[in-house]
Formats: sequence, structure tokens, C-alpha cells
Amino acid sequence: MKAFLVEKYGGPAGMRAAEVPDPQVGAEDVLVEIRAASVNPLDIKLRDGDFKAFLPYRLPLVLGNDLAGTVVRVGPSVTRFTVGDEVYARPDKDRIGTFAELIAVHQDNLAPKPDTLTMAEAASLPLVALTAWQALVERAHVQPGQKVLIHAGAGGLGSIAVQLAKALGAHVATTVSTAKVDLAKDLGADVVVDYRTQNFEEILDGYDVVLDSLGGENLAKSLRVLKPGGMAISVAGPPDPAFARELGVNPVLRLAMTVLSFKTRRNAKHLGVTYSFLFMKASGDQLRELAPLLDSGKIRPVVDGVFPFDETLQAMEYVEKGRAKAGKVVVSMT
Repeated sequence: MKAFLVEKYGGPAGMRAAEVPDPQVGAEDVLVEIRAASVNPLDIKLRDGDFKAFLPYRLPLVLGNDLAGTVVRVGPSVTRFTVGDEVYARPDKDRIGTFAELIAVHQDNLAPKPDTLTMAEAASLPLVALTAWQALVERAHVQPGQKVLIHAGAGGLGSIAVQLAKALGAHVATTVSTAKVDLAKDLGADVVVDYRTQNFEEILDGYDVVLDSLGGENLAKSLRVLKPGGMAISVAGPPDPAFARELGVNPVLRLAMTVLSFKTRRNAKHLGVTYSFLFMKASGDQLRELAPLLDSGKIRPVVDGVFPFDETLQAMEYVEKGRAKAGKVVVSMT
């Protein structure tokens, strides 16, 4: 099959198209013919080797973290799917590889594709929708009436998180550029801060939850808009000791993560709030829980553009250079 491989870490030059063997299908695996996949900032970081310390992939590596497609074979112990089913998924972190014609996915990580979505729309969702769900539902336990700040509310993660927070009954604020203010309002944000002309930390106060996808100074400022007892969850900030324990890394790497996050955790403690780093997990069950919100229109995908599969490298460049206006970039096999 054709796939896009990372042969060496360090940038675009280390990635190319190649013919590789078809995936092996285990007893509980589902072989999916991929119809569409989406490009995430995570793909850029993995290609560049940013996470190789705690995600030690063996190169060459087929890249790609989201998919929508059709089941073409099932393992002998599979009970949830049959040939011909339309599905979508974020494969487990140890079994990524959606920039390819086929992939074998454990049945627990797959879910039926929502009926109302196209393949491209469905492929845009799994990683960001699971991240939003695990941050807002699983970790923050957002309740109706709570105040939630979602940064970069027109981006891939932010556009879904804003809609999910509203579906949970929260009062939602978000930060976007001037050109995306109307989109953020259309997605349901109650307060939209134009970060080009306004400082969110001077406008917002008393928030229960912040979902940060930018890290750095943005995360530091976010701690100050939380009320006492509030929680900042970041997918871009420094990994914390809880994440190190969850990942089961060696003592040296655990110490490094503890040191890296010390300043942020100390500042959070001083302000009476908490800081939590999130690296999402694959979950077919959670994708199933999201399906009614998608089919009812309470959450809708935001797709910036669709590239042909042969132009996967161009799609990655488009994302890396910040050309996407809003939402996700998808590569399509058809």
C-alpha cells in the first residue's frame, strides 16, 4: 500500500511517500480502508522528533493520527464491527499511521461514523474531539453555568471545544484573531476576545476552567483568570508529574517532567488553582458518546480545506506555515 513515512526526525526533508506492506490484522483488530485523514499539529511535532523522549517510535514511521473509512476485514475476535461498516477513529498512540491506504485498528478505538457527516468531516474530528471531551468532561467535569475559557477558538481543537462546552451548558469565552470573531460567535461563544487588539487577562476573571493549546506566556496569563479552585488544562504546556506516572516513563524522564512543570505548578498553587497537562488517549466509546452531539448539530466539524492524498506533504506544509484559516485540514483518498 502507499503511505507517507517519517524516515528521520528533523523536518519535511525526513518524510516521503513510499510503498509499504499492508498492515497485519490481530485477533481484535479491524482493517480499515482509509477514505480520509486529517493533519494535526501533533503530526508536525512527531515528524520533527519533539516527543521522541516519551514516544520512542521505531523509524520509518507511517504518520497520521485521524481517520475515517470503511471496514474491509475483521479479526476473529472482533464483535463490534463487520465488513462494510463506515467508521472513524484516532488510533492508539502506539499504532498511529493514518497517512496510508489501510490501517489496522483495535476495535476498542473505533466508532461508527456519525450518519450526518461526510468522510472528510468525520476524519477531521477524532483527535480534537477526544481531546476536548477528555479535558472538559473527563478531567474538568464541566457543569451547567460554569465559566470556561477556550483559547484559539477557531482552530481545530478550539472550534470543537467551544461547541462541546456550550453543549455542556457552560458560559464560554474564547480568544481568536480579528478575522475569526464572527466564526467564534457562530460556534456559540458567549464572549469573544480579539487577541490582536485585547488582552484576555485584563477582560476575563473568575473562570472555572481554561483549556490552553498555546502554552508559554499564554498559559501563565491563563492561570490568572481562574477563580480559586479553578483548573487550567493544557495540551501545549510542560508535561507534569501526573502525566509522567500515567505514561510509566523512567525515573530520569519523570524527574525532567517534574522540573519542566515546576514553575507553572508553583504559580498555580500560589494562585489557589491547579495545572494539568493533557495528552489525549484513543477511545471508541468516547467517540460514540460524541455521536449524538454531532448528528444533532450541537457540534459541527470545521474543515478549512481538503487535499488529495497524493498531496499529504503539501497539506502538512499548509498547516505548519499557519495558512489554515479555521478548523482542520483533511487529506482525502477520493
